[in-house]
Amino acid sequence: MAVLLNEFAVAAPQRAALIDAGFEDEAGVTTWAQLNERVNRLVNALRDRGLGEGDAVVMMGGNQREAVEASLACLHGGWLLVPVNWHWTADELAHVIGDATPKAVIAGEAWGDLVAAADASVDGERVRIAVGSSVPNGFEPYETVLAAASAEEPAEQIRGGVMFYTSGTTGHPKGVRGGLSGIGGGAEYWMFVAASIADTTELAADDPVQLVCGPIYHSAQWVFAMTPLIKGATVVLQHRFDAAEVLRLIDRHAVTNTHLVPAQFVRLLRLPDETRASFVGASLQRVFHGAAPCPQDVKRQMIDWWGPIITEYYGGTEGGFITKIAADEWLERPASVGRPLPTIELLVVSPDGERLGVGDAGDLYFRNLLGVDFEYHNAADKTESAHLEPGVGTLGDIGWIDDEGYLYLSDRRIDMIISGGVNIYPAEIESVLGGHPAVVDVAVFGVPDDDMGERVLAAVVPAPGHEPGDDLAATLTAAAREHLAGYKVPREWTFHETLPRTDTGKLLKRTLREPYWAGQQRSI
Repeated sequence: MAVLLNEFAVAAPQRAALIDAGFEDEAGVTTWAQLNERVNRLVNALRDRGLGEGDAVVMMGGNQREAVEASLACLHGGWLLVPVNWHWTADELAHVIGDATPKAVIAGEAWGDLVAAADASVDGERVRIAVGSSVPNGFEPYETVLAAASAEEPAEQIRGGVMFYTSGTTGHPKGVRGGLSGIGGGAEYWMFVAASIADTTELAADDPVQLVCGPIYHSAQWVFAMTPLIKGATVVLQHRFDAAEVLRLIDRHAVTNTHLVPAQFVRLLRLPDETRASFVGASLQRVFHGAAPCPQDVKRQMIDWWGPIITEYYGGTEGGFITKIAADEWLERPASVGRPLPTIELLVVSPDGERLGVGDAGDLYFRNLLGVDFEYHNAADKTESAHLEPGVGTLGDIGWIDDEGYLYLSDRRIDMIISGGVNIYPAEIESVLGGHPAVVDVAVFGVPDDDMGERVLAAVVPAPGHEPGDDLAATLTAAAREHLAGYKVPREWTFHETLPRTDTGKLLKRTLREPYWAGQQRSI
């Protein structure tokens, strides 16, 4: 049996391992026995097609069973899983295929044509598999591949890993190789990872049920899906976030744990009174939130409604969990994101590299005391710029630590927008817009948004002959959509005769940004 599934496939073969929330009946349930067999078949099928230890597998799929199966197959087969954002364009996906050089690509049911277009633009021999009934030319049907493969336990089960791509500060997305990216040794390694993360995230000890309502191409959502599953939790997969449905799923499936981002809190709080009143939530034991700053009033309302079961963390794809803070601690220190985990050392550093003391704000760096570090795939310069020294990295934030060791964030060193928990790098958008003939100069930055935390605004100096206004905004929006995922496209446009710059030409983006953030609780 697949070693990470063995215990549960033997002890409770008919118990639900996965529940697809898109189904209202048993058709959405995958038992431990079924999951074990399907993962075995996928591992054997990919090996039969020539995949070897260390090869990469690109997966563009939704919150559905096949994405979980592909993840587990990689963790057992010694392969590097590369989950990709399903909002990306074919151009963005093609870059990842070219950069990660996968030996296999798997297209989810809704993305076959897009994956096929991206794949066709990148040279190389690859295994090509598509989920669903509409299979692009040159791709094999996923279920046919599984049906033809052996269901026997794979002969050798090798530790695989995962590499997530983040939007790039200078254009293209960059792959992050971190503590979860290692290849080699026994697949049992992931049992230790899952146990450690279950302890950190306070997974219920008895009959755990994890609700995943964010996209599992995101590192946090993937971790909050896969590690509870490896620990034996039933995982409920919501295809796309729906606030009212989240409440129904929690009560229907006796959900004990989930992960949310502040934008999802906002949508839950905006539900009609009668919808909120019908929610029981008695099973819910722990809710983690992170990925973006949470307005204090929003968090207080959630604690008032759901009780002191809400824990915040600070971290990222590069560093994993860095700090966390429980509700009772946060209520006493409402601006803090918590204290570092026992395995993390935090450093606050001045621009000239001096270690700063209590209460002094500076660049935040972290050191994993277990020796885990990160690097950006095929991007040595970016890796170097994200490190103070080997083993001491940063997510690009500025903050300070109080005399009790609690961390407070105050600014960002890198130019980044966080909208709905997703990182967006303005440089990528500026590169696209700056190449348009109607644009002389452009600055992209985030402004406050009640729903998403931040939204993308583009400040543009039009080229001569291009009249500023709604028509130009529509033209630039359409042009941006040709090259960028929808969530990166500016939602707001302003037009200017010039943009503020220093004598040396450096853009003073803060001058543009500050008026929008005046009076806000947080400016990051």
